Amino acid sequence: MSLTRLFVSGDLRPDLQLDLNEDQTRYIGRVLRLRAGDSLAVFNGDKGEFSATVASIAKTSAVIKLHVRIETATESPLKVHLVQGVSRGDRMDLVVQKATELGVKRISPVLTEYGVVKLDASRALRRQDHWQKIAESACEQSGRIRPPLIDTPMPLKSWLGTKTKDADTDLILQPGAATPLTSIIKPETEVCILIGPEGGFSDKELEDAAVAGFVSVSLGPRILRTESAAIASIAIVQSLWGDLAP
Repeated sequence: MSLTRLFVSGDLRPDLQLDLNEDQTRYIGRVLRLRAGDSLAVFNGDKGEFSATVASIAKTSAVIKLHVRIETATESPLKVHLVQGVSRGDRMDLVVQKATELGVKRISPVLTEYGVVKLDASRALRRQDHWQKIAESACEQSGRIRPPLIDTPMPLKSWLGTKTKDADTDLILQPGAATPLTSIIKPETEVCILIGPEGGFSDKELEDAAVAGFVSVSLGPRILRTESAAIASIAIVQSLWGDLAP
């Protein structure tokens, strides 16, 4: 049976007594059915991962005691930055979850001309918080200790205007593009992948992306749904250049 893992923020160190909040208590008590004396691991991206035991647990509160640091090696040497057009329903949730499992370092949700999702400032912040929690949960399941950074959603045009030159290679998925993703030269450390929502990109967005240095690539002869394209492209670059490579 695999060890239960729990993401917690703040300081972590050996012998620390850590008070869990009500949501965390409900999760380990009602969902995982842990009891006093049961073992688990706690982690965050700043302090790493530690073995722990449940010291006490009640209806709305629990205390866990940390023990020794656990060495982990689950972060990919390839930095993958996913810029994802926000799609409707639970598709974006699925993208965040699977991108986290596949080792993405950063996710930038963007709003596009053909996208059906519209977010004001308040809703954008709530969505960001929601997606960050999904990423943390995906880390608990997948063995990662560092959740990807989830940016606040913004219009694609604004994102392109503020884009830095961090990535060695900038790619935009475009059905019918002459260049297959698998033919791209290996980046030194980081690749940025731009993927549209259900309706794809407008001609103006494709032009703006090209001006910003993005190279159009395809995933093959078939047109994939936006969530399928995200999962497939991340798996491909990790298989070519990351920790899924031979």
